[in-house]
Amino acid sequence: MEHLFEKLDEYGRGDVYPYHMPGHKRHGCGSLCEEIYRKDITEIEGFDDLHQPTGILRDLQTHAAKLYGAEESFYLVNGSTAGILSAVSAVLPFGGHILMARNCHKSAYHAAYLRNLKVSYLYPDLMGEYDIFDGIRPEQVREALEQETGIEAVLIVSPTYEGRISDVAGIARVVHEKGIPLIVDEAHGAHLGFSEDFAPNSCQAGADLVIHSVHKTLPSPTQTALLHVNGAIVDRQRLRRFLHIYQSSSPSYLLMAGIDNALQYVEEKGAEAFAAFAANYARLFQELSECGHLRFLSPEAGKQDIGKLLISTKMTNMSGKKLYDILLQKYHLQLEMAAETYALAMFTLNDTKEGYERLKSALLEIDKTLERKTSDKSGADCPSGRLFLQNPASPDTVGAVSLAAAWDGEKRFVRLQESLGLFAGEFVNLYPPGVPLLAPGEVITAQLIKDIKRYLKCGLKVQGIEVMQKELRICVLCDDKE
Repeated sequence: MEHLFEKLDEYGRGDVYPYHMPGHKRHGCGSLCEEIYRKDITEIEGFDDLHQPTGILRDLQTHAAKLYGAEESFYLVNGSTAGILSAVSAVLPFGGHILMARNCHKSAYHAAYLRNLKVSYLYPDLMGEYDIFDGIRPEQVREALEQETGIEAVLIVSPTYEGRISDVAGIARVVHEKGIPLIVDEAHGAHLGFSEDFAPNSCQAGADLVIHSVHKTLPSPTQTALLHVNGAIVDRQRLRRFLHIYQSSSPSYLLMAGIDNALQYVEEKGAEAFAAFAANYARLFQELSECGHLRFLSPEAGKQDIGKLLISTKMTNMSGKKLYDILLQKYHLQLEMAAETYALAMFTLNDTKEGYERLKSALLEIDKTLERKTSDKSGADCPSGRLFLQNPASPDTVGAVSLAAAWDGEKRFVRLQESLGLFAGEFVNLYPPGVPLLAPGEVITAQLIKDIKRYLKCGLKVQGIEVMQKELRICVLCDDKE
């Protein structure tokens, strides 16, 4: 089988002169590596066209589908964001009705906005011991579909940012009983299904549309992703139309070659690499059991992805953000993210033994300096976990303004402490992972104001809150009270 990165390498070493884009003309410029420029091309003779593939790109996408157990797969060079936007747009009419997990990535909300969708939410259960949210259960989906009429598609995220895996097969059966499609944002699960040590991927579990960020968990450059489609529910031509819209008209061949290279590696050396990955992680988890204060979410088969190590500080006198800072500043270990009561490390098949050893040694050493918490507070700096979902049972949190109407509406900034009861005019996100604390049109509650202040005090990144004249301000919809 012909591979794109090999063909780019051969072409880059040839003598064909480029009277075409890109403007660097395959010569080094500035400080970037000469190798990058030599292999960076546009749609020229012999290299196919991603938007109408008939040659090597068609063959590579067909091969990707075979590897993942999909009927058809598409290379994405605009990340999983382009895949989510395309998937949602393809299966729902303008003004349609989607049932969506409230912990979906912000790109799902952007899709709802662009298509002016009515959004109903699925709220995952809280795992209070670790201050994270679990996967979605099939019975939750069934109940929601029975209670509300007119839902035309379901969207969930699995694995979650913290690695919680939903029963996708069970959810797919429930959704298909209604004759509607299931979209799974599996951005953090591009490695799933390639080994018995991991859960099946959502293509294998029966989802109609599945999005994978190849760059998140496989050895591929940032911004590379895949969109898979299965079954007869999804209109494939309509899906292609939206891929043309949301994908760049000048797709990077370097990024596409990165996807090709990663999948070839998985196919040829994956069995050995994934086995080593699973063994290294199991050893790390066993060695960390010596910790007396830090706790670690168990890699439960089919429910917790071993690619994520959740390090809980909830029962200690230290916050997750403080642990994150110490690991970076003292031990030169950069974690994926920090929350109030935990920090998150990511592992893939490319981690070295040194990587496992350094983190283990650092955590064991830090654990010896910790004390058990002396009050009901979860951390020394932050009093509770990363609880960002609205409470669906509370009438105060039900937004009376649609997402699209709110985001397009007339807005003003008010002081955060004066925003109680007003409708949000912009998204407020904890980043990473980019799951909204507040979406346009939702009501700002006293608890949310308290939480935002606490997150900021803890040093977490809260997008959507502005500092104006030394005061915290939030964007709200204009109303009669103005």
